[in-house]
Amino acid sequence: MTLIFDAHLDMAWNALEFNRDLMLPVSEIRQFEKQFSNIVPGENTVSWTELRRGNVFLSICTLIARLSRKELPRTFYQSREADYAAARGQMAYYQALVERGELRLIKDLESLNNHVASWEQNGSENLPLGYILSMEGSQPVQSPEQIHHWYELGMRILGPSHYGENPYCFGTGTPGGLKADGPALLKEMDKAGMILDVTHLADQSFWEALDVFQGPVLASHHNCRTLVESDRQLADEQIKVLIERGAVIGAAMDAWMLQPGWKRGVTQPSDACTLETVVDHIDHVCQIAGNTNHCGIGSDLDGGFGKEQSPYDLETIADLHKVGEILKARGYSDADVEGIMYRNWVEFFRRVWA
Repeated sequence: MTLIFDAHLDMAWNALEFNRDLMLPVSEIRQFEKQFSNIVPGENTVSWTELRRGNVFLSICTLIARLSRKELPRTFYQSREADYAAARGQMAYYQALVERGELRLIKDLESLNNHVASWEQNGSENLPLGYILSMEGSQPVQSPEQIHHWYELGMRILGPSHYGENPYCFGTGTPGGLKADGPALLKEMDKAGMILDVTHLADQSFWEALDVFQGPVLASHHNCRTLVESDRQLADEQIKVLIERGAVIGAAMDAWMLQPGWKRGVTQPSDACTLETVVDHIDHVCQIAGNTNHCGIGSDLDGGFGKEQSPYDLETIADLHKVGEILKARGYSDADVEGIMYRNWVEFFRRVWA
């Protein structure tokens, strides 16, 4: 089975917000949660054990200052200090697993190359899983200058927006450009060597951010607006400029981003939305690029939803290998499939960290 790089997983948020022991198999987590009602969005598909089983050897894992609450205003922390504390607490979760030998923090070229080489040579036996630390939504960053503090702590990627607006910019569902401190944040990111994740940026914020930010750019978990109309998706002109900037775009697996007309909490899972649908979005980016070099996986599995809102033929994250099988069936070469499954992301980080 090929190695897999997943560019977006909210692992610490799942462990802390939903009180999940992610060292357990998915089946055991589901069994435990069955005795309670309405405590989680749906049956989970992700755990560290399941990542290992699926050869997902390296992931971009997030810090995210957000709560799972029915009332929208309560999903946001009510103070910037609480945002900061939430993100630092999630960072401590990852660090605890590093100290146990389960995880390895990947933050530079040397650690990346060592991790890739060890997995390519030895497979999954007795090797830690790798993670690159990212932040989704910039609320925990107390000031633009504090980005250097986060960099020193090991964070290498910032996605300034999530849902709604924040102190620096606008995100999904809210039109608007960079706020007063937005350009300063991006300039400090440039100075620190932080990578910009454009995922969730409102269109105006997206274009203004790319005008200001001169460093490396990626789109960790994004699909195509041409296939599913939504401001959450990338328009073709956005895909083109990301390709010009050398970005990789990770295909997300949230059903409402895959199937036109999907309504969260209403539409029932069916074979209208499968991993074939995910590959449709990957293929669209490849057709625009004229090659496969800018596509990868950024599943976002269990990012506030569960199996009920995932591709119909995906039971757990260990099924990501099926994406490669579908690509091969569509005529993609072995080299191209290997690129999409993990090498494109590895080569991206090799370039930006060289």
